[in-house]
Amino acid sequence: MDQTEQFLQALTEAHGVPGYETEVRAVLRDYMTPLGQVSRDKLGSLICRQSGDGPRVMLAGHMDEIGLIVTHIDDNGFLKFLQLGGWWDQTILSQRVIVKTHQGDVVGVVGAKPPHLISAEERSKMVKKNDMYIDIGSTSRAETEAAGVRVGDPVVPDSRFAVMAGGKTYLAKAFDNRIGCAVVIDVLRHFQNAPHPNDLYGVQTVMEEVGLRGATTSVRAVDPDVAIILEADIAGDVPGIKKEQSSVRLGGGPALSVFDARMIPNVALRHLVIDTAAAEGIPLQFSNMPGGSTDGGAIHLNNVGVPTVVVGVPSRHIHSHGSIIHRDDYDNAVKLVTMLVAKLDAATVAGLTE
Repeated sequence: MDQTEQFLQALTEAHGVPGYETEVRAVLRDYMTPLGQVSRDKLGSLICRQSGDGPRVMLAGHMDEIGLIVTHIDDNGFLKFLQLGGWWDQTILSQRVIVKTHQGDVVGVVGAKPPHLISAEERSKMVKKNDMYIDIGSTSRAETEAAGVRVGDPVVPDSRFAVMAGGKTYLAKAFDNRIGCAVVIDVLRHFQNAPHPNDLYGVQTVMEEVGLRGATTSVRAVDPDVAIILEADIAGDVPGIKKEQSSVRLGGGPALSVFDARMIPNVALRHLVIDTAAAEGIPLQFSNMPGGSTDGGAIHLNNVGVPTVVVGVPSRHIHSHGSIIHRDDYDNAVKLVTMLVAKLDAATVAGLTE
């Protein structure tokens, strides 16, 4: 694997569900510390500042991934759970998971009543999460507790990074949104040795998947004049999705969001993204997400308002054990955001709200 692939492997294989981001935060801090002045807010978001003259520019990606939390241990040692972030029921069943305990990691699998013991009518229905359990291989509550499992322990998908056929696509858990975190870091790497006409902040937020909580606090610490959110965008190039629902495809370039449930992007900043991509020969796609939102939903409402856009790396199968991205889309997202930051001087940022 090349350096970028090793970088993405390190980020995606790190564990960090909402509220339990300690492990991934440590990995991100190691990458960010050489790049600027690093601090954290009291919820746990990391902020890396590259000081400069001019407007405060905030780049934000969220470090948390979807997961589960243990809510009950029954007499036979099985675990009941609630979701942390948005899981579709049928993506969880029969998947391997890791319970993060105070004694260490405990492997398990999500189970439910076997099809051999249910009626034909039941077999035609989706199994609901509240009918599932986590089996760690124990036979009693005492055995489960001896393994270190406690109510409140977080549970993460057990999944590894892989380079796929052709060498340009990658499979991993947590591309939503470690891919956004990676873009933030690679842009900071560029400007570590290049001038920028602004005061640049790279922020890795926590708890996005449970209500944009880290964005709500970290934006107060930065108080930006303009913000670019880096995300995993939903790729629509899979069976069952019509082009009018999503025309975003792997290999087609980064995607610019034109609408989501919590934010309509600043029009002037959106045009700047489009014009910059055209001028630099960067392919650009367009997306919308009426049923979801990003950290931009909190960030653009800070103080008297922040001009904000969302740039995403197309990703298939997000919110599952295995999502897929294309290397070209990642590289082009880094290039696009780098070019944008270089243009965000005082006059340009002032013009976004005139």
